[in-house]
Amino acid sequence: MKKSFILSLLPVFFGFFVMGFVDVVGISTNYVKDEFNLSEAMSGFLPSVVFIWFFLLSYPTAIVMNIIGRKNTVLISMIVTIAGMFLPFFIFDKVTCYLAFAFLGIGNTILQVSLNPLVSNIFNGKALTSALTGGQVVKALSSFCGPLIASFAVLYLGNWQNMFPVFGGITILSGVWLLVKPIPKEEMENSTTGNPLKLLSDHKILLFFLGIVAVVGIDVGMNMISKKLLIERLAYNNETANLGASMYFICRTFGAFIGTFLLAVMSSRLYFRTNMLVTLGLLLLLAFIPLPSLAFVLSMIGAIGFACSSIFSVVFSAAIQAKPEKTNEISGLMITGVVGGAIFPPLMTFSTQLFSGAQMGGLLVLSGATLYLFFLAGVVKK
Repeated sequence: MKKSFILSLLPVFFGFFVMGFVDVVGISTNYVKDEFNLSEAMSGFLPSVVFIWFFLLSYPTAIVMNIIGRKNTVLISMIVTIAGMFLPFFIFDKVTCYLAFAFLGIGNTILQVSLNPLVSNIFNGKALTSALTGGQVVKALSSFCGPLIASFAVLYLGNWQNMFPVFGGITILSGVWLLVKPIPKEEMENSTTGNPLKLLSDHKILLFFLGIVAVVGIDVGMNMISKKLLIERLAYNNETANLGASMYFICRTFGAFIGTFLLAVMSSRLYFRTNMLVTLGLLLLLAFIPLPSLAFVLSMIGAIGFACSSIFSVVFSAAIQAKPEKTNEISGLMITGVVGGAIFPPLMTFSTQLFSGAQMGGLLVLSGATLYLFFLAGVVKK
C-alpha cells in the first residue's frame, strides 16, 4: 500500500474518532443534573439539545457540501466542535453548558453527513463498504473512551467539565491533520433542491426511517440509562457508574467488528430479527428482575451493546436497496433519523416519572422501540 495513500487515509479515519464524542452526552446528563440541581425532566432534555440538529441540518449540510466540497465541510464541522468544547472552559454556567452540547450536536451533524462521503474519495466498490465499517468501529471505540475521559477529568483534572478542553484538543489535532494532508478531490455536483421528505410517501422508506430513529434512540437511551441503573439499583457513585456506558460501547465496538463477518455469511433478516429478540429479552430482564451484582448488570448491558452494534448498518443498507436510484436522497433522509437521539431521552424521562422515578420506565420505552425493530426485520430482504 502506497505511503501517500496511508497518509490520506489516517486523518479521515481519525475523524470517526471525533464523531464518537457525541455519545458522551449520555453519561453527562447525571453530571449536569448534579452540577446545576436540575430536575429529571430538565436533565433528560440535554440529549435533545444535541440530537435535534440531525433533524434540522442534515439535508442543508448535504446541499452545502455539493457546493464547497466534502473535505471543507468536514473541516467546518471540526471548527464548530472546537468552539463548543472550549466555550465552557472560559465561561462555565448552565447556559454555556447547554450551548457546548448544542455546538457538539451541530458539529457532529455536519461531520456525519460529510465524513462518510469523504471516505468514498479514497475507496470505491467493496473496499468502500469495508472502510465505512472500519470507520464505525473507530467511532464505537471513541464512544467507549468518552466515559473514561470524563472519569479522568474528575479524578485527575479536578472536575468533570474539564473533559471539554480534552475533547477540543483532540478535535484540533484531527482538523489540522486533515487540513495539511492531501485528499483526492471529488467532482463537484450540482446543488440538490428537491425535498427528501417526499420519499416518506413510500411506506418502506418510512418504515426504515422510523427504524433509524429507533436504533439511534436505543443507542443514546442505553448510554444514558446504563449509568442510572448502576446508581439506582446498586448505589454506585457517578464515576464508578460510568462503567456501564463503557461496557456498552466496548461491546458495541466488538459487535460491529464481528457483525461485519456474520453479515457476510448469513441473511440480514435473520441477523436483524435474532439480535432484536435477544435485545428485547435482555431489556425486559433488566426492567423486572433484581440486579444482584455489578458483574451481572455489566454483562447484560454489554450483551445489548453487542446485539445492537450493526443494526444501524442493516437498516441503512435495506433503505438504499429499496430505492437504489435515490441513493443520495435516502442517505440524507436516513441521517436525519439520527434525531431519534433527541426524541427518546425525554420519552424515557417521562416514563420514568410515571414509575415514581424508577428506571424501569425508561427500559420499557427502549423495549417498545426494540419490538418495532423486531417486526421491521420482516421488511428487510433476505
